[in-house]
Amino acid sequence: MIALRSLTDADAPAIRRVYSGATVTFLGRPAMTSQEAEDYVVRVREWAAADPVEQYILGVDTAGDLVGAVKLGRRPNGHGRVSYVLREDCWGRGYATKAVKELVVFAFTTAGLDYLGAKHHPGNPVSGRVLEKAGFIRLGIQNGMVEYRLTLA
Repeated sequence: MIALRSLTDADAPAIRRVYSGATVTFLGRPAMTSQEAEDYVVRVREWAAADPVEQYILGVDTAGDLVGAVKLGRRPNGHGRVSYVLREDCWGRGYATKAVKELVVFAFTTAGLDYLGAKHHPGNPVSGRVLEKAGFIRLGIQNGMVEYRLTLA
C-alpha cells in the first residue's frame, strides 16, 4: 500500500537515496548529494506554501518508508505536467503506477486541472507502461522524448 504525502525536513536522506544509482540514468542528472537533497526538500516545502501552488511534489510512502516522489507542475490553460521517480530497489512492485494514479485524481480534483502531459526517455519503456496503466495515451516522440496526454473525461 502506498500513500502520497508532503515532504518533511527529515525526508532529505530518503530523497538522496531516491535520486541515486540506476534511478538517475534517464533523468539527465547525477546522483544527489546530501546538501542537494536538503536544499531540494526546502524548495519543495516553499513551493507547497505558495499561493497559488505551481509545483506539487509529494512523497511516495509505503509503510513509513519514503520510496519516491511524484510531481505535478501547473501550466497555463488548465494543463499539468506529471513526472515521478522511484528508488530502484522498489521497482516492479506497482508503486509507481499506484502513485501516478493517485496523482491523476489529485490533479483533476484538488488541483482542478483539465488535462495532463507526461514524457519519458525512449530507453525507459517501463515508464511508458506506468503512464499507460494510469490512463495516459501515447502521442509519439517529440524532442527526443516519448510524450503522453491524459484528458479529464
